[in-house]
Amino acid sequence: MFKRSPCARSRPGLVFWLTIAFAIVIACASGVKAATPFPDAPTARFSVEVVGTGPDLILIPGLNCSREVWEATAERLKGRYRLHLLHIAGFAGEPAAGNAEGPVITPSVEALNAYIVQNKLKDPIVVGHSLGGLMGLKLATSHPQALSKLVVVDALPFIGVLFNPVATVDTIAPQAARMRDAMRNVDDATYKAQQDAARAALAAATTDAERNPRRIALWTALSDRRVSAQAFYDDMTLDLRPELTKITAPVTVLVPHHASMPFTAPQTYGFYEQQYKGTPKLRIVGIEDSRHFIMYDQPQAFAEALEAALQK
Repeated sequence: MFKRSPCARSRPGLVFWLTIAFAIVIACASGVKAATPFPDAPTARFSVEVVGTGPDLILIPGLNCSREVWEATAERLKGRYRLHLLHIAGFAGEPAAGNAEGPVITPSVEALNAYIVQNKLKDPIVVGHSLGGLMGLKLATSHPQALSKLVVVDALPFIGVLFNPVATVDTIAPQAARMRDAMRNVDDATYKAQQDAARAALAAATTDAERNPRRIALWTALSDRRVSAQAFYDDMTLDLRPELTKITAPVTVLVPHHASMPFTAPQTYGFYEQQYKGTPKLRIVGIEDSRHFIMYDQPQAFAEALEAALQK
């Protein structure tokens, strides 16, 4: 097991991690399809589109993302699972509704637990990408009985370690607040330029060179900036590492590695394993030649890894 954070070894790597952190704020959603807001339209924390038949499987997209990041995944699985495709309120054209004020992540997770209970979902599997993965972890720590399996696609239980390997919530909070406020207050041209600069960290060169970046740019523009900034702040200041021992469901974490990253694949996978220390039933699965959007960069490897996780 990798004993020290890669960040602790190379301070120049901080620039890379900052780029990744900003990249996570960029969108991955297309036009919003008809779906049901939950709990209702004025107070919705998310909307849900339900497709397919079979055991229940909940798919949570990342920050600024809509359910359509799971488009190919849904097409593959809808014949065997009843899919609950979430779209967080305020992201990628979805009305901000209940997320228009105050925190985003924790209330959305509580709403998700309420959705599971209200709809009597039996032992659902939860799959989350990026911030959606963090939401899955929060659900699994706060309501262990709510899910039967969790698949996390490139998310950490505390993103603060990407900024400082010895960060705590207290030490990272002032920086997170400054970044949140800057995202809210910067002029549109500067904001767009920042997002354009970060976009290169989202997907590898093997990704469709035209379609995905254009979709990402459009979806970012459609997101409510206040909701995005607050969700990013929530993400930076949520440390679930002390709570991981509470998880009862098997957890699979899909971790990308790309040659452009400043650390080797074993270092990267070991770093994630260390951050998830204490998780009772943990599997770390590495995906080579991929950046943050594994489902775009390595669709076949992603499909195989997800399928294996669903069967464990």
